[in-house]
Amino acid sequence: MDLRPTDPVLELRAVSMAFPKPSGEPLPVLAQVNISMREGEILGLLGRSGSGKSTLLRIAAGLIKPSAGEVRYHGAPLAGPSEGIAVVFQTFALFPWLTVLENVEAGLDALALPRPESRRRSLAAIDLIGLDGFQSAYPRELSGGMRQRVGFARAIVTEPTALLMDEPFSALDVLTAETLRTDFLDLWTGQQLSTRAALLVTHNIEEAVLMCDRIVVLASNPAHIAAEVPVSLARPRDRLEEAFRGIVDQIYSILTSRSLESIGAQRQLRGGAALPRVSVNQISGLIEKFAAAPYDGRAELATVATQLALQSDELFPTAEALHMLAFAEIKQNALRLTAAGRIYAQSDTEARKRLFREHLLQFVPLAAHIHRVLAEREDHQAPRLRFETELEDHLTRQDAERTLRVVTGWGRYAELFSYDDRTRRFAVPA
Repeated sequence: MDLRPTDPVLELRAVSMAFPKPSGEPLPVLAQVNISMREGEILGLLGRSGSGKSTLLRIAAGLIKPSAGEVRYHGAPLAGPSEGIAVVFQTFALFPWLTVLENVEAGLDALALPRPESRRRSLAAIDLIGLDGFQSAYPRELSGGMRQRVGFARAIVTEPTALLMDEPFSALDVLTAETLRTDFLDLWTGQQLSTRAALLVTHNIEEAVLMCDRIVVLASNPAHIAAEVPVSLARPRDRLEEAFRGIVDQIYSILTSRSLESIGAQRQLRGGAALPRVSVNQISGLIEKFAAAPYDGRAELATVATQLALQSDELFPTAEALHMLAFAEIKQNALRLTAAGRIYAQSDTEARKRLFREHLLQFVPLAAHIHRVLAEREDHQAPRLRFETELEDHLTRQDAERTLRVVTGWGRYAELFSYDDRTRRFAVPA
């Protein structure tokens, strides 16, 4: 039986977040986000890696304070962690020196319950989550799926009103993740949990449609709400049903339009925007796949993701890189190889390098900027710090580092420039 969404349990009102640049100026990472978790629903927060999902979850949990806006729990301002809000993390976050039972009991420490009551509730949570018999086991003795079950047990033992889940299945293998999703949904629909509202942070589109009653789609730079998609399908849901695939396709269309916006921003900022975090091998691999049957140069992204077993966080960055480099075009939820992409697929290694170099200089401003600086200097060298500092005017320090790592790999492959990690300097290849 499905629960009916009614009143808000947890609300984020006009939440914004900014971190300081090296200059001291604020760098916005969240902008005016409004989210309402309604009673009786699982709310999905869907977005790419780096889109601010986990930051939003930590703000919702009261773990960090937003730069602007507020969080309200049951209508009252949330000033910090609350006993009615529990979090399940992606990385299990178990104490390796404690047994399963002791790890679950640790979730009750803040409540200062009498020991018999703490033990009773912990054993009940362990039993409910399917770990009865493993109370005395240590985390090192458990599989990844079992360790995550301990994480769930530690969260639900507090009998929270709101359960916040930060990509709880992404560190698990496919079959284990599917089993754990199913078990959680059985507990949810069977009303065996005290939880009245749940938030699922994920980058997995099918997972969001499978589990959630409503999906908030985040866009980046800074993070903001791009769309809200209701999911009114009855449970249990079938991934092969037309209605299910229709919602998946709708979300792919939303993310596709946002990908094009991101690529446009990258070109306009003359090298000051984040590059897709993909390698040349991933770019070449996807071109080769698309050039061959059954795609023959064109396919819908949702179809490719399913057939190649790719998550959106794997497919979209690579598709964006192809579009940015003009080896393919993203259009109407599909990817189509350009003439240059087809030539690349048919070329030998040296011809591919020459073509990649041409497109890197023409379509990736950061690569062209590094190449130009090196050409203008008498010794044809420049420190990495120079480009890091420039990027940090537009990006967080972490995104600046990742973007330089990407362009370094692309530039090395194209023999556009070399990089010495020991001296942390770029140079024109000898």
